Amino acid sequence: MNAVTIVILVISWVFLVFGMIAIFRLKNIYTRILTATTIDTVACLLVLIGLLFANISLNFILRLILLIGFLLVTNPISSHVNIRSAYLSGIPLDHEGGIND
Repeated sequence: MNAVTIVILVISWVFLVFGMIAIFRLKNIYTRILTATTIDTVACLLVLIGLLFANISLNFILRLILLIGFLLVTNPISSHVNIRSAYLSGIPLDHEGGIND
């Protein structure tokens, strides 16, 4: 592994740690879902970009690019489905759930 790959992977771990802290600190379920999806997308994207900088074959690089495209399309859709199901279940916007109750 080269230095660029290591730096990008460390940055992705920083995003994951701050995202987990934010999920436990937020009180609204909708903001928790939004934070989880955003952090998941950014951290996974950084891990895949870090793997692109590793010295690997062209076939593997093409697979990673396809995986990045799939990630960018499906994560916002899954977030929307989760938030919509919470809304249709009747969870109010000011609902405080989880640890902070």
